[in-house]
Amino acid sequence: MLVSIAIRSVVVYLFVILAIRLFGKKELTQLSVVDLVFILLISNSLQAAMVGSNITLIGGLTAAGSLFIANWLLKNLIYKSKRISETIQGSPILLVYKGKVFHKHLEKAQISHEELEAAIREHGVKNIEAVDLAVLEVDGNISVLSSNFTKKTRKRRLHKSLSFGN
Repeated sequence: MLVSIAIRSVVVYLFVILAIRLFGKKELTQLSVVDLVFILLISNSLQAAMVGSNITLIGGLTAAGSLFIANWLLKNLIYKSKRISETIQGSPILLVYKGKVFHKHLEKAQISHEELEAAIREHGVKNIEAVDLAVLEVDGNISVLSSNFTKKTRKRRLHKSLSFGN
């Protein structure tokens, strides 16, 4: 019974990672209220799938322990394999180079021009034309280099919703 809980927990873990990767954005920082409620409901709806009818302490600890082990293994795979890392986390996306905005990359990242401008202002840069390089990192941060690639700042994105199905 406990082996079944462990297996189901790992399957649910992998499903949630895949679902967020396919339907959501690549980051989960500064969740909106809607995002937080969504994650709480998903976790509640999947809890029964992991432990089934075993609602004992040992059943819950088995599920949690399995998730910790799966997470540790996955993080090690991501660290050791660039291919696995890019598959799961994605790759950085170039948004601006020497003042030129890459609109197709903004669309791919689901970042509006206004959000980009706001993020650049957060970095203390007056306008897009003054940006040498702006990159959406895999963790959801936008890194900005300005002043001939010498001044680097890194701030969290303003828009942090998970946008499922958009």
